[in-house]
Amino acid sequence: MSVKQFFGMSQSGDIREAVRGLSNPQFLMLLSNSGQFAEHVKKLQELYPSVPSIGCAGMSYDTRVVEKGVGIIAFYDGVSAVANVLERASVMPVKYIRRLEQDVETIRASENDTVCIDFCTGNDACVLNTMYSVLKRRNVALVGGTGDAGKISVNGRVYEDAVAYALIKNQGGRVKAYKENIYHQMGDYRFVASKTNKADYIIGELDGKPAKQVYQSILHISENQIQSQTFKNPLGKINGNDTCIVSIKEVNGNALACFRQVNDSDVLIMLELGDFRAIVRKTIQTIRRDFPRISAVFSVNCLFRYLLFTENHYMQEYLQEMAVLGSHAGVVGYGEHYNNQFVNQSMTCVVFE
Repeated sequence: MSVKQFFGMSQSGDIREAVRGLSNPQFLMLLSNSGQFAEHVKKLQELYPSVPSIGCAGMSYDTRVVEKGVGIIAFYDGVSAVANVLERASVMPVKYIRRLEQDVETIRASENDTVCIDFCTGNDACVLNTMYSVLKRRNVALVGGTGDAGKISVNGRVYEDAVAYALIKNQGGRVKAYKENIYHQMGDYRFVASKTNKADYIIGELDGKPAKQVYQSILHISENQIQSQTFKNPLGKINGNDTCIVSIKEVNGNALACFRQVNDSDVLIMLELGDFRAIVRKTIQTIRRDFPRISAVFSVNCLFRYLLFTENHYMQEYLQEMAVLGSHAGVVGYGEHYNNQFVNQSMTCVVFE
């Protein structure tokens, strides 16, 4: 029995329209808008009172994008799932870690058939380290993202400053997580970060020079171009054999404010946009090689990728290409989670056999 994925939507935010045709879901994800979020959480709970669910404010998609209304992603048939919350994400998520430990036991999570999907309100790096300390004992992959509006929901309740998570077990086959990066190193620029501010995600200096000037002089751009230049040239943080993408949010005096934390003495490189159409095709080929039979794909695409693809008139084509894999649906996030990594400008996904 293989898992089946349902995607329903309402551009006007009518939840009954979004769930039309859905019967007996075993797990639900609510992707709503900040204005109607609380109301949607309550309605979904009334409709499916005993079904584990997590939700956040954000855009969703299958072959179409829901920008403002509501999207519902459901798994049914071959899955078992449990949903829960770690509270006080900005100060002490570890205080609630027992919940995750118990859920891992309850669902008998294992590397080959279980995935953790999470929606977070912020402080992602700390939250992911906390969660992954439990998940890595069984090598359970994690895929997720940051929602909008500082709110998430779990099983019909709205929380602020928290992370919603679900453990989903595929009863009919394997699961595997993937991360796609459409950027590569530019030249051989390597910098050591200093004068960073952890709380505000600020990089003060690169190799002892003001970060803003270093970025400008390499790319020959003016200060007011920096914010949009990050679509083509984000920074990259070296993490073992891997590079985590660091998006620039804005200029802060002579410093750069980013969308993820950089610490003193982190090594950074300059990245540039690759041939994203070819990279997407390669990702799809890799997945098809790993999974001759696919029952569902759930993905998290960065808001910046969404904007970049839209600007290049590629978003619609992208969703059509991903649909070749079978049932594909997902959410547009403000930062992507892949195991214990918090990344920007990336796509992470989980494939169910």
